[in-house]
Amino acid sequence: MSGTQPEAPTPSSYRVRIAPVNDGSGRREPPELSPRETLERWLDKLRVDKADSTVSAYHYRLKHFIEWCEAEGITAIGDVNGWDIETYETHRRRSGMATVSLNKELGTLKNFLEYAERIEVVEDGLPEKVDPPDVDQVDQVDDTRLHPDAARELLDTFEDSAEWRHSRGHALLTVAWYVGCRLGGLRALDLGHYDPGARTLEFEHAPDEGTPLKNGRDGERIVGLQDTVCDVLDGYIEDYRYGHVFDEYGREPLFTSQQGRPSTNSIRAWIYMATFPCHYRECPHGEDPEVCEFIDYSHASKCPSSRSPHQVRTGSITWQRNQGVPADVVAERVNASVRVIENHYDKPDKREEMEQRRRHHIDGLDLGEGGRSQ
Repeated sequence: MSGTQPEAPTPSSYRVRIAPVNDGSGRREPPELSPRETLERWLDKLRVDKADSTVSAYHYRLKHFIEWCEAEGITAIGDVNGWDIETYETHRRRSGMATVSLNKELGTLKNFLEYAERIEVVEDGLPEKVDPPDVDQVDQVDDTRLHPDAARELLDTFEDSAEWRHSRGHALLTVAWYVGCRLGGLRALDLGHYDPGARTLEFEHAPDEGTPLKNGRDGERIVGLQDTVCDVLDGYIEDYRYGHVFDEYGREPLFTSQQGRPSTNSIRAWIYMATFPCHYRECPHGEDPEVCEFIDYSHASKCPSSRSPHQVRTGSITWQRNQGVPADVVAERVNASVRVIENHYDKPDKREEMEQRRRHHIDGLDLGEGGRSQ
């Protein structure tokens, strides 16, 4: 038979992605990226000036979208359209997640698609098609916090205990409460950052050495310490801190494990364990502390009454404000804006609000003798 046989198609296993080409106008066409590849590029960009915890939070919020795209057979981020966004939003709304969580997840998706739009791998206007649900301001805040009464009981119990006075848990909770710093700030502290003579702690941003601060260089600060805090830190360093322990960069952490600088998860677990209510009272949940599963390091966060570092920070900031410390002073001390403190941390309950009004206003309402104002 004469004629040329048709060329067999190239097996998919041998196909390769064509690099962006010049269309003759001098302009390079953007590549065809998958949703997962686009996400990785965005996260890599964020890692330059964002804390690891922030990048991890963004990754967690977007992983459901990436997995949904892959399940739907969407292999190129450029194929995502408005109907896909609507379908995904409906899918997540029906999952039963809280409105505030959905708001954060879709808000992050919108930011991600704005990046994709900027590098021209999705159609223009796609980010505007993401519609995060409205959230009442009161719902945006985690109301669970370490109450000042519980903090006082815990710290007094540590102080009065021959076994646990100046222990690592005592020192961590003392600094977390009196300073109001973040978990990352606690982990970043070196022994040399504590100046007992000046009674100060210095927070230093060192991302290249594994200890970034939440707000980068803007998070660097020196805070003053009360005598109580210095007494606990001095005792901890003398009696409980692992001596001659260094991290992989040759630095001496203030709060140590036997291996060196503890991980973020370790410090989080130590704070949970330091806030067990059974330290100072009978278990409110009817458990026997000798056999309670929550006492174990790996289950400490499951105790309904233990508190996370963030909840200790929230309680501390509220307490500092209720003690009359001005918002701008607290803001500088804990490294947060006044607006953020007022919206997200300064959370007095109804009795605390009444006490504030009485201190600042009601006590001054005096009609004087004979019931007449002076």
